[in-house]
Amino acid sequence: MKVFISADIEGVNNILTWDETDLKAPEYQYFRKQMTNEVAYAAKASHDAGCDEILIKDAHDSARNLILTDLPDYVKLHRGWQGCLCSMMAGLDKSFDAVIFIGYHSPASSNGNPLSHTMDLRNVYVKINGILASEFYINALYASYLGVPIAFLSGDENLTKIVKETNPLIATVATKTGVGGAVISKHPNVTNQEIYNQVKVVLKKDLKDNIVKLPKHFDVEIRYKKFTDAYNASFYPGVKLISDDTIQFSHDDYYEVLRAFKFIL
Repeated sequence: MKVFISADIEGVNNILTWDETDLKAPEYQYFRKQMTNEVAYAAKASHDAGCDEILIKDAHDSARNLILTDLPDYVKLHRGWQGCLCSMMAGLDKSFDAVIFIGYHSPASSNGNPLSHTMDLRNVYVKINGILASEFYINALYASYLGVPIAFLSGDENLTKIVKETNPLIATVATKTGVGGAVISKHPNVTNQEIYNQVKVVLKKDLKDNIVKLPKHFDVEIRYKKFTDAYNASFYPGVKLISDDTIQFSHDDYYEVLRAFKFIL
């Protein structure tokens, strides 16, 4: 069995501020360690469930966050940004049996996490077919495009509820609960163990129904914080400026949606 793990940081246990996500900030080192721990527990559980190949994508900001020597020696780590359309899912292909998301967060324009956003901080929201799109949803649709099921996600409690609404078979662990501009978290040892337990259980199940439904058509709407970003994006082929700060893009092929995202999101 082959497992792909995509790891972000804004959804790890106890993380609260942007400084704590920044490679250059002193607060970052603790949360880098916690991000690595949560990934390590997911990898160990995958291995103990019978997975013989585990590829981890470091998918936050610089993509230079995870500490390889703190991960099990049987994993492979994808660092840096390859430049492909799949972004946070670089390295995933049809040969994998399952996808795991670690440290994911609520989408832009939603509560549940003081660090809620979608891909960058330039947009107010991203919608796909009217659904407020999180990075989980964007990446889960890519997995579905390849026919790979989603086994597990850890992240803020609000996102885990969204995931269950998307597909109730996906196992989840809430790493923290957002309360306005604050967060409430369990001890990280508890969260780490919960991740291990849930991943090990779900990977022993039949995952054929864990694929997120891939729509036949995609209507994308992005509202930007600056009207100039919307204006610039409107020059991408097929993009329409529907208001001063909002654009729309439609296509039947999700790969073309990802191609558009590379230039407008």
